[in-house]
This record gives sequence, structure tokens and C-alpha cells, in this order.
Amino acid sequence: MSKRADIWQTLNSLKARLVVSALLFILVLLPLIGVGLNDAFTEQVKSAAKNELSAYFYSVLAVTEVENGQIFIPELVLENRFNLIQSGLYAIATTQDSTHSPTIVWHSQSFMGIPPPTGITIPATGQSAFAAIELGTEPHLIYSFSVSFASQDQQVPVTIHIIKDQREFQQQIDQFNQQLWTWLLILILVMLVFQLSWLIWTIRPLARFTQELHSVELGKSRQLSSQYPSELQAVARQLNILLNTEQTQRQRYRNALADLAHSLKTPLAVIKSQQDLSEASSEQISTISRIISHQLKRAQTAAAASWHLGIPVEQVASKLLRTLAKIYQEPQISLSSDIDPAAIFKGDETDLTEMLGNLLDNACKAAKSKVKLTVRGDAYQLQLCIEDDGPGISDALKHHIFERGMRADSYQQGHGIGLAIVRDLVDSYNGRISVSRSANLGGAQFTISFIHSV
Repeated sequence: MSKRADIWQTLNSLKARLVVSALLFILVLLPLIGVGLNDAFTEQVKSAAKNELSAYFYSVLAVTEVENGQIFIPELVLENRFNLIQSGLYAIATTQDSTHSPTIVWHSQSFMGIPPPTGITIPATGQSAFAAIELGTEPHLIYSFSVSFASQDQQVPVTIHIIKDQREFQQQIDQFNQQLWTWLLILILVMLVFQLSWLIWTIRPLARFTQELHSVELGKSRQLSSQYPSELQAVARQLNILLNTEQTQRQRYRNALADLAHSLKTPLAVIKSQQDLSEASSEQISTISRIISHQLKRAQTAAAASWHLGIPVEQVASKLLRTLAKIYQEPQISLSSDIDPAAIFKGDETDLTEMLGNLLDNACKAAKSKVKLTVRGDAYQLQLCIEDDGPGISDALKHHIFERGMRADSYQQGHGIGLAIVRDLVDSYNGRISVSRSANLGGAQFTISFIHSV
């Protein structure tokens, strides 16, 4: 699930959108331009070839005569390549017989030894045709033009075909393609480097903004710097105002609660010290004292207001484990831990200490000899697991143990509000707490899970 979330988070970022749009622009548009240039050049070469062959046609037509109804063309013509055997440039003249099949009535010296072409197009009189044919196995271009000569009150139609080897034109196209795609590839690489460099420079403030937010979230810094482009300056300034206001209000709130606790505890202590106080009154005063302590601790939680705090669980847990190891020496309790160094609690350090402290202290009181703390966490969730090898908690008490004044009677100390405080703290962070039997140690297992907002 986290991998798919990472992929979606990556694709949903501005950086990914800018990179994809730049790549599409470079890798799609430039090749399309190359294809268009290649097609345009190919058409230009074909047009030049047609013009060249038509010029050869007129040189042959200029020496063509009709005598007694017969076509007469000299064996040798002005263009010397027509006079060289298999020179690659050929000329033939055809007429149509009664079956309308073309019959060769003349060919240039260069055409000697070459089999007659098939599928020759005979255009209408006064019209031309330009196409590709094969002589043997080699591709050639053919230009055909039909004319009609008047002789002795009759018309003598003839079609002159100029044929040239296509390799010369294909070499021009291949050479152009090679140069075109070589330079386009160089241009693509240059533009990729330029575009990526430009994108990195453009989104660098966003990356720095994200890093600073992450640092604030982890508690490494308290404010964002103000050195941002104008579009982000207002956002950074408003966030800094929000952070300062929230920190100031939280500190004032805690100071007021501390003053309230001090002012209430002293009168209660004086009342409780009265000698003539009845047992029922003393019990009620103790209840009031517990309720005040519980509600003060509950009100002091940073909870969702501390979205910007990030506390490494390892440093808090290590302090608690060292303290508890000194307290529970008689009988000796073995405290072990398996803590992920990257596990982060996104909240107040006091709240984390309160939760872990209560659960670890309860586990030490209930344990015979072993207590284990396991912490696992990533960017999406945090899980705390406290196990002991004590008698465990019965199914009947699992649903009531988190109520104020309830104890599992695995130990007798305390007023029974520790787990209620833990539950309230977990609820304030939208977490979940559950109790079960430990599969490893056999006693109780308390598991707290928090889902981090991304």
C-alpha cells in the first residue's frame, strides 16, 4: 500500500508534472518535426528528380522525327549517358498496338542488355506520369510523356520514357536523414540538459520549502525562512505567523494550567489535613484531587495542534527505560527494547512521555521478570508495543481497564487513572490503543497505533 502511495505522491507532484511535460515536448515534438522535415525533403528530391527527367525527355523529343508514319530517333543523342551501355540513365519510346499494349520502337544505347520493363504507365496525349519501377531487381524512377506527331494526314502517337537509377536520389535522402537525425539527437540531448537544469533551478524553492516544512514537522526548527520567490513569500510568512501564534498560545495555556493546578492543590491539601475531617469527606477530597490531576493532564496535551512537532521515539523511550531500570531493581525487572531509530511521534514530547511512562510503569509493576518495548514506524504510521510476562489481563477487564479508577489488580499502587490518561492522550491524536495477551512473554500486551497524515 505504501509503495502505491509513494508512486501516486510522486506522480501527483508539481516536479513530476513539469518533468513529464518537458519530456513530452522534447521527445515527441522534436521527432515529429524531424519526420515532417524528412517527408518535405523526400518530396523535394522527388520533385527535383521529376524535373530532371522531364529535361532529359525534352532533349530526346527534340531529335524525334516521323517519316512515313514511323518514329525515327537517332541512335546517338546529345546526352552522353544515353550513349553508354547500362549507365543508369535510359530512354525508350513506345507505341500502342491494336491491343493497346505498349511496344518498344526505340531505346537508347544505354538500355542494351536490360530486360524490358513491365507495368509501364501510358499517359494520355499531352499528359505525363512519374512513378517508381524496377529494372531487374534495382529500383528506378520513370518519367513518361505522351505526344502525337502529324504525318501524311494521320496522327502518330508515341510515348517517350526516361528511366533513371533511383540510388542516386536515395543516397541524397539517406544522407539528409543521417544529418537530420544526428543533429536532432544532439538538439534533444542539449534541450534535455537545458530543460532539466531550468526545472531544477525553477522548483528549487519548492524543494527547499518542503524540506523546511519537514524540519518543522520533525521539531528540528520552529520557523520557515523568508528567502523565497514572491509567490511563496506570502505563504511562508503566514505559516510563520501561524506557528508563532500556536506556540505562544500553547505555552500560555500550559502556564495558566500550571498556575491553576498549584492554586487548587494547596487548598485541597489544607482541607485534607484537618483532623476532624470525616472519612467520607477525605475520600471525596482525594477523588477531587485525582479528577483535577487527570483533567489537567488531559488539557495539557498538544494533540492535533502539534502537527508541526516531530519527536524521535528512541530518545524518549531510552530515558524512560534507564529510569525504570533504576527504580525496579528489587525485584529485578529485565527491560529490553527493539526500537526503530527512524520512528517519529508527530506530537508533543510530554504527551509521548506520559503515554510510554504510564504503560511501561504498569508493565513493570505487573511483570515477573521481563518487560519489552517494541517500536515500529515509517512516514505513514507509528506503532508502540509494550509487553510483560505477568499474569495478563482477563477478557472481562479488557473493556473496563481504561476507565478512571479501574485497575487490573496486577499491582495495588496508584489511583487507577494512568490508563485513562493514556487512552485520552491516544484519542486526542486520533490513535488506537488495544490490549491483548503477549505471544512472546505471555503477559499483557498494550499496542498503540498512530496514522500519520501525508
